[in-house]
Amino acid sequence: MEQFFATISSYIWSPAMIALCLLAGLYFSFRTRFVQVRRFKTMAKLLFSSDKEKKTGITSFQAFSMALSGRVGTGNIVGVATAIGYGGPGSIVWMWIIAFLGSGTAFAESTLAQIYKEEHNGQFRGGPSYYIEKGLKCKWLAVLFAVCSVICMGLFMPPLQCNGIAISCSNTFGIKPYVAGIIVAALIGLVIIGGVKRIANVAQIVAPFMAFLYIILSIIVLICNASIVPEVFMDMIRSAFGFNEALGGILGSTIAWGVKRGIYSNEAGQGTGAIVAGAAKVSHPVKQGLVQGFSVYVDTLLVCTATAVMILACKTYNVYDASGNILIASQNMQMGVPDVSYTSAALGTILGVRWGNAVIAFALFFFAFTTIMAYYYYAETNLVYLFSRKSNKKSVEKILIGILRLCMVASVFLGSLYEAKTMWDLGDIGVGTMAWINIIAILLLSSKPIKALRDYENQEKEGKEPKFNPKEIGIENADFWENR
Repeated sequence: MEQFFATISSYIWSPAMIALCLLAGLYFSFRTRFVQVRRFKTMAKLLFSSDKEKKTGITSFQAFSMALSGRVGTGNIVGVATAIGYGGPGSIVWMWIIAFLGSGTAFAESTLAQIYKEEHNGQFRGGPSYYIEKGLKCKWLAVLFAVCSVICMGLFMPPLQCNGIAISCSNTFGIKPYVAGIIVAALIGLVIIGGVKRIANVAQIVAPFMAFLYIILSIIVLICNASIVPEVFMDMIRSAFGFNEALGGILGSTIAWGVKRGIYSNEAGQGTGAIVAGAAKVSHPVKQGLVQGFSVYVDTLLVCTATAVMILACKTYNVYDASGNILIASQNMQMGVPDVSYTSAALGTILGVRWGNAVIAFALFFFAFTTIMAYYYYAETNLVYLFSRKSNKKSVEKILIGILRLCMVASVFLGSLYEAKTMWDLGDIGVGTMAWINIIAILLLSSKPIKALRDYENQEKEGKEPKFNPKEIGIENADFWENR
């Protein structure tokens, strides 16, 4: 079964997928005139703005925090270690590249989510399923994405996050994996039973705080290894383009692992960030598009880089080729599958092994926990799209959501019982499938976010507070904004 999942994952994450992600990022970067650079200051400013006229929905900062919750998880600690272990130090450079380009992609998909969002039972709902149906007028593809999202986010992805927690707690505190699974599942149940508002309230406190604390801790480690940091960055750049003699033969893997783990971590193009973006209350779709573009930077350029430079500076990693042969061996690490031990060992060089493991276990718990919360919201939104959006029957919706919550809690617990390799393969299958559908969709709809961006910037030039009127710029089926 493990080989089966690995084979499916390899087909989904073929070179064509890598090329599609990179080309989509390039396309939106050029079409928006690199909005992720020239509007960087606006991105940060809009974090704390919201449409005060609307009581429905969540604030821009809550949407940012929920998106950050989904992005900052095991991918930032375990995923980075995996990328280095199979792609070498250069894979991190490709994570940077896909983050920079992906910020443009995230802007486009999140703007689309706002354009085509709907108000349903006192909440805003949006995301790929909504803009595929209303923008592309392709209902079957919208349903396919929604089904994939419910399965992937409700069943495939949560076990992976819990698996990281269980392994870390077992290695650090001697807690049986299934005990950790029970604890995480119970806590998740308590949060998600409160719905999107409770998830947003928890996320806006925990996610930014943990990301900030983790980065500060990483800086301390780097200060202690300051003399080697320039060499680390040079090695990353050389390896990224095949100039490292020991790793020149795995350049393809370097690129593939960097892009794959980059997308898994920052979610740009995957469509999940757009689901959260659709829940925010803003006066113009572009505002939330810019906020979500900023969250990609926080995830990859700050948190992922912090993890990577710690591991590389402390030399707590090995590098393997596709056949499992070791290419670089560190005297600080034992042979084995790349995992959280790379990161905890790096911290252990400064804090001691015991404290290093404890800190990583603590960070991983909160990162993964908030990510599972975000996954639940992604699944719930698509479940509503599939079954209860049209009927508007609250009783039906409550039953379906109740079933989803039970399945989610069960899948979280099951994640503590399986090997990490299987969990990563399932996660890659889920992320890859959604990314294929979403990236093709947003490319076909690319004129819409571009029109919205021009409208937003034209209103700014006229000294106005941008307000969105889709009919004025030729966008159809944006029902929420037309009715407003």
